[in-house]
Amino acid sequence: MAVPGNSIPSLLRDYAELTKLRVTTLIVMTAWCGYFFGAHRAGLSWLSLGLFHSLLGIGLVSSGTAALNEVMEHDVDARMRRTAMRPLPAQRMSVLHATVVGVTAAMGGSIYLGVFTNPLTGWLTLLTSVVYLAAYTPLKKVSPICTFVGAFPGAMPGVLGWTAARGRLEWGTLVLFAILFIWQFPHFFSIAWLYREDYAKGGIRMLPVVEDDGRSTARRILVYSLLLIPISILPSFFGMAGKIYLVGAILLGLGLLYFGMRLAFLNLPLGSPRSKMRARQVLQATVIYLPLLFALMMGNSLGP
Repeated sequence: MAVPGNSIPSLLRDYAELTKLRVTTLIVMTAWCGYFFGAHRAGLSWLSLGLFHSLLGIGLVSSGTAALNEVMEHDVDARMRRTAMRPLPAQRMSVLHATVVGVTAAMGGSIYLGVFTNPLTGWLTLLTSVVYLAAYTPLKKVSPICTFVGAFPGAMPGVLGWTAARGRLEWGTLVLFAILFIWQFPHFFSIAWLYREDYAKGGIRMLPVVEDDGRSTARRILVYSLLLIPISILPSFFGMAGKIYLVGAILLGLGLLYFGMRLAFLNLPLGSPRSKMRARQVLQATVIYLPLLFALMMGNSLGP
């Protein structure tokens, strides 16, 4: 598609929205953490050309998967206020254009990883994309179980970074997977709480949409926040991080739990301004929690 010179910045902004640049950045940062520990376990320097290949490939697949997700949901996005101005529902980009971008990035990134890191990482990354698109995305219109299903591909970035460095699955990959898996529940439940009305318009059957009072959602936020504390300290027991991390992980977990408790014990309707304010605080706490946890883990890492 020919693009006039003065519209190139607009097209770049549309690509950033299409590929969910913020989410992709978080995924790449998490993969970096996995690569760091995989290289550390192998006794190699994490700052290497291998890191560049890994993050580039994972970033491409993440971007392509996000683009294909928006292709599949462009009709849903058009019905929701928070997504109505995305490139496809706003008709700034054609479905064919977005599909070509998505397929090229997702397939190209998987092949790139297979060639420049190892075949295991290439295949795992492709499988992650397929599960996200073929299972999680359609389930969003069917059942709240979509959050549980989506947590599997969502927990893979750290694993992919590790296998890119090591070429194998090990106990450390399971630890990183478990942390990300559990963290996603308070994160995504709080998002669904905030945008409940929007999701209902789009036919997205997240838990806060299908229940009336929010109690079940609040309980799950509380339970998963509590469960995250023992899960998050596992790196200290698997030789990945030291005592400073152990203390820091407990404090971060207690902080997240505090915000979950404030929401759970509020006992106000889902749509009340006060409950939405506290759901937003839970969301902000999860966004702060994850990068701080991984930065602390990497900063207090132990030798191989």
